[in-house]
Amino acid sequence: MQPAGTFNMSYSQDMAIVRTRFQWGAFIGFLIFSFTLPLYAGDYWLGLINIIAITIIAVLGLNILTGYCGQISIGHSAFVAIGAYTAAILADHLGFSAWAALPCSILAASLIGLIFGLPALRVKGFYLAMTTLGGWFIISWLIPHGDNLGIPTGGVYGLAVARPTLGNIVINTETEFFYLIMVFTLVAVFLAKNLTRTRIGRAFVAIRDNDLAAEVLGINLSYHKLLAFFIACAFAGVAGWLKVYYLGYAHMDHYPLMDSIWWLGMLIVGGLGSTMGAIYGTAFLMLLWEGAAVLSPEIGKAFPGVALQIFASSTQILIGLVIALFIVFEPRGINHRWQIFKSYYRLWPFSH
Repeated sequence: MQPAGTFNMSYSQDMAIVRTRFQWGAFIGFLIFSFTLPLYAGDYWLGLINIIAITIIAVLGLNILTGYCGQISIGHSAFVAIGAYTAAILADHLGFSAWAALPCSILAASLIGLIFGLPALRVKGFYLAMTTLGGWFIISWLIPHGDNLGIPTGGVYGLAVARPTLGNIVINTETEFFYLIMVFTLVAVFLAKNLTRTRIGRAFVAIRDNDLAAEVLGINLSYHKLLAFFIACAFAGVAGWLKVYYLGYAHMDHYPLMDSIWWLGMLIVGGLGSTMGAIYGTAFLMLLWEGAAVLSPEIGKAFPGVALQIFASSTQILIGLVIALFIVFEPRGINHRWQIFKSYYRLWPFSH
């Protein structure tokens, strides 16, 4: 729906993501704000934004798989770990630079994801979720025992990686990582948004809505389901590559099973099947998580008679409660509320 007085005069205008002058102004303003953020934000906020941005990339991949194609995955954090460990092994043992390891991380995560996506050809729904869960357990066992299998993963101790370099610049500070991660995040959002508008994206949606009808219409279910796993894990590989160089260390504890579950919760809160919903949900829940983690000790001091365990787990209780409330009262997520608001102000004062 366009604002009053705004008309599309060609198909290219109708299909454009950024259409009006106001939208272009808002987009350019956002870019200026984002890339000048280190000038007035400290390392604490930059570090938080860096982690949120890396998570957004992983959640965008999961959104393509689950939100658009309808293939539920509970083991997505394992594919992020594959991307991270691939980069760490290549850098630590073969002397690869960070940039040479990047395509290898993407390819390794994609191919492993393709293997664990094979059950999608025969099962779906709850059963597919269980097979991806099994994939996480397999990968989480193989990585710490990799040295015994001839894979130099560093065992239970993990692997340290040197900071990435860009020419003579060593990317080491929060500000430098902010610019690196922001570029990758913007590219990931652009690719995810445009992918869902292509023939492949429409095929994903058809499979999600009714796979039998999609097959009758001529869509190759096997090809597109495996392609969804491949693409989703490619995003996971990028997120793993960024995370391992940002942390400077690869360890399986950095990729717990709960991450995969929380990422599904972020999609629910933001809005399944929406690129912007993945961004909204990730940012909202992670900021809420950080706020609760900061406030919990202070609340515990104010109520010393209450068991400390309650405040120690209050963050997870709060996040779980928020996800449950969204499922009950707004199952289409924050993005749906935002679309309603946009329609309201565009039609005001005739919004009824």
